[in-house]
Amino acid sequence: MKCIETTPIEEPAITIIPDHANSPPRILVVDDDSDVRQLSVDVLADSGYEVEGVKDGAAGWDALQNNSYDLIITDNKMPRMTGIEMLERLYAAGMSLPVIMATRILPTHEFARKPWLTPDATLQKPFSNVDLLATVKNVLHTDDGSDGPRETISPNISE
Repeated sequence: MKCIETTPIEEPAITIIPDHANSPPRILVVDDDSDVRQLSVDVLADSGYEVEGVKDGAAGWDALQNNSYDLIITDNKMPRMTGIEMLERLYAAGMSLPVIMATRILPTHEFARKPWLTPDATLQKPFSNVDLLATVKNVLHTDDGSDGPRETISPNISE
């Protein structure tokens, strides 16, 4: 019998890449009403989302500068910076993020003047926990697995 000499085959190096697709969506809740903010944060966290709550648009803008989120839920009428002003900064900075505006009075006149600021969804305050969760689920498209970026309408600068 002949002995055949073989060369050992090198095993490829295995690199483990963290699977961010399986991590819960990160949501930023921006509302100056501490009770509404805390209730929203609690309901969303209890449903498996990673949630951060801040007290106004300026704090929301700061959070957006320092963290990454999959969704913003914002009130509009707040001290220091309104929800509309925060969205203007967000889109001017080229950030594409789905937005739910949860407010008592929708700023429809602003949406008519600046349609690129129209949020992906709205919630009329007071809203139920069921409505909050259904709207979040719908905006994040958690049923169909889609997590594509938001398509935004840019302002026409030439006007």
